[in-house]
Amino acid sequence: MKSTGIVRRIDALGRFVLPIELRRLLELDTDSSIEIFTEEDAVILKKYQPACVFCGEAKDVTQYMGRNVCAKCIDTLAQLKK
Repeated sequence: MKSTGIVRRIDALGRFVLPIELRRLLELDTDSSIEIFTEEDAVILKKYQPACVFCGEAKDVTQYMGRNVCAKCIDTLAQLKK
C-alpha cells in the first residue's frame, strides 16, 4: 500500500473529502461510484467498474491492468496485434 501523505478529518456525519488530486488520478467524476473494502485495520476505496471499459458489456469480464475488459474485446485487441 502506497502512502499519499494526505490526512482528512471525518465530520459528524461520517464524511470526508477525497482530494481532487486523487480523484483525477483515479478518473473519478462527481457521478462515479466507488467500492469500499476492509483489510485488517484499513479501509480501501476502489473505483467501481463492473463493465468492460471499451464496450460496456458486464458479462465475462476480466481485469487487466486495473481495467475491466470483456472476452470479446480481448479477442478484438488480440486480432489487432497480429
